[in-house]
Parts: sequence; structure tokens; C-alpha cells
Amino acid sequence: MSNPSLTAIAGIGTSLSVSSAIAWAGSQDGSALTETPIFYLAGLQAFSLNWFMFVPAYLNQTERYFDLTGSLTFLSLIVLGLTFQSSLGLRDVLLAVLVSIWAVRLGWFLAQRVHKDREDRRFTSLKPSFSLFLMTWTLQGMWVFVTISCALAAITGTHDNPMGWVGWCGMGLWMVGFSFEVIADNQKRAFRRDPRNRNMFITQGLWAWSRHPNYFGEILLWVGIALLAAPELTGWQLATLVSPVFVFILLTRVSGIPMLQARADERWGHLVNYQNYKAQTPNLIPWPPKSN
Repeated sequence: MSNPSLTAIAGIGTSLSVSSAIAWAGSQDGSALTETPIFYLAGLQAFSLNWFMFVPAYLNQTERYFDLTGSLTFLSLIVLGLTFQSSLGLRDVLLAVLVSIWAVRLGWFLAQRVHKDREDRRFTSLKPSFSLFLMTWTLQGMWVFVTISCALAAITGTHDNPMGWVGWCGMGLWMVGFSFEVIADNQKRAFRRDPRNRNMFITQGLWAWSRHPNYFGEILLWVGIALLAAPELTGWQLATLVSPVFVFILLTRVSGIPMLQARADERWGHLVNYQNYKAQTPNLIPWPPKSN
């Protein structure tokens, strides 16, 4: 078994290293406050807010405010970027509004889920350990900062280019992705509320087209944000376009699909109808259901 302290040190070190690189790149040719780039200040704020909330969370051994803190961190970075920007263009306003809508919706949805379930099993083994729990909050700081980086770089940048077809395509992709995520989450919530579906897995609606349609929607909407932001990014700022790639890797290789898939396989893997559903339904990218 790996040493928890070493694991935490590695996780925190990686989070800070990656975020530092993004902070440097996104700060280039951007607005500043008393010679300190606003983009850099946003990175400090992302980690500071999560570390601040870690203290009462650890003392009370609770994860109930973890997801809500993530959403509030997104919103706080948007507010910071808008507050200290001397002039705002249409693109800046759209980026701020779209990210804020997503953050508010996701935060409310996850907060309701945690309130209903009373606990998040992801944190059961992490909460007792100071170092591992701190690492988790630090990773959330990185998640927020890297995910929002291209939008924030555009908002805090010094360019104001026309929307163009790339920007409008990005907004269109965001709308499609956001709709997928909202519809998929609502379908699954309604399915679980029906007592007849107790201990069953969902195969209805968008879930007949994809085993993880909500994650497909989230990846797509961040691709849209990147396209919307891209025309205003120059030089090293372009490195912040790693945002949707980061989201894709996180959801498909790290904490999203792998964890849910393992849990589903453990719970329903012995059922023939689950095996058929898994074999016939795409893992991520939606596709019309195969006819029987």
C-alpha cells in the first residue's frame, strides 16, 4: 500500500506545478492590478478559497460543501476577472455568463445530491487523513483553475476581436453540450426517484444513446468555451486551450467514467441485461440505440 503522505505530496505538488505553468502562460499579454496579472491572482484565489474551506471541512469531517465550494470558486474567478477589467466586449460577457450558468446549475445539482445521499462515498477513506483530504481540496483548486483558464485568459486579456464564425460555433457547441448534461442529469434523477427502479440501472432517454451522456455534454460545452475564447488568445495564452483536453482526460481516465464504471460493474456486472446494455451502448459519444 502506498504511503498516504507521499501520495498527498505528489498530488499537491503536481497540482501546484501544473497550475503555475498555466498561470504564467495565461498571464501573458493580460491585464494587471498594480503590476500583478489578474490571471495570476485568479490562480491564487482558486487555491486559497479551497484551502480556506478545507479547514472547517476537516475539523467537522464532512465533504458536504466540497462540490458547492468548487462552483463558488468558478464564480469567484469570473467576478475577479470582470471586476478589474477596464473594458468588456461581447465575447467577455458571453464567456462570463455561460461559465456562470454552468457553475450555478452544477453546484445546485450536486449539493442537492449530497444532501439527499447524506454522504459522498468518494471521501469515506480520505476524510480521516489530513494530508489526503488536503490533497483533494488542492486538486479541486487545480480543476477549477485549469478548466476555466481559456475563458479567464480571454476575459482578462487586452484584445477585443469580433466574434466571428469560430466564436459563434463555440457558443452553439456550449448550448448543445449544456443541454445534454442537464437533460441527462434530470432523466437519471427522475429514474432514481421512481420506487419501481430501485436497485436498477438507467437505459432510458439519452442513456439509451450513451452510458455517460452527462459527461459527453460537459466535455462538449468546454470545447465550446475554448472555441469562443480562442480568437482573443495570443502567444503563450494559447496554452490555456488545454482546458477541454484536461476535462476530457479527467472525466474519461481519472475520476469520472472509470470510477462510475467500476461501481456499476460491481453492482450489476452479473446481470445479462446489464452486459447487453454495456455491449450495445457507446461509452461516451451518443449513438442511436441498436435495434434488437
